[in-house]
Amino acid sequence: MPRVAFTRNLQRHVACPPCVVAGATVRESLEAAFASYPKLRGYVLDEHGVLRFHMAVFVDGVPIEDRRGLGDPVSESAEICVMQALSGG
Repeated sequence: MPRVAFTRNLQRHVACPPCVVAGATVRESLEAAFASYPKLRGYVLDEHGVLRFHMAVFVDGVPIEDRRGLGDPVSESAEICVMQALSGG
């Protein structure tokens, strides 16, 4: 089953240690993680269920392509990493 990990920046706001979840897509995997950590949903997704602009999700080290639907497929051994995207100058 896929493993979902959240960066320490997110863990400062919500207790969300890495978890193993059932899911064939990024959306299914994240929803399973949010079932365990409901407060985390608002940090990662907006009110329409779309990935927030300042968030980044990687599957096995590759950025996801579908930021709106989160339909990118994940394998049983996938590592999903959710982090805040930083910018500045």
